Amino acid sequence: MELEEQVMGIIINAGQSRSLCYEALRCAKAGDFSGADGKMQEAVQYAREAHRVQTQLIEADEGEGKTRMTLVMVHAQDHLMTSILAQELIAELIDVYRSREARS
Repeated sequence: MELEEQVMGIIINAGQSRSLCYEALRCAKAGDFSGADGKMQEAVQYAREAHRVQTQLIEADEGEGKTRMTLVMVHAQDHLMTSILAQELIAELIDVYRSREARS
């Protein structure tokens, strides 16, 4: 796979993961926790795929700077990092909404 394709794979999968996390949050706000859980599970799958591609790039580089670093590569890493952060924070927020619902 070409480097550009790999980088786009990270961007697309990380972006989809982040979008699904926010969909899950909207579900939780509406009290639809099974929907929220389903969206989060989907988000995890997309994040795993983005991470898999990132791991391939890291392995190919072998810590020797073999992989050409471009602005798009940095952008892809940023997408992956923010999607992981969104996943972690939104999972916590869903738990908060679930707790509030259980107390009502």
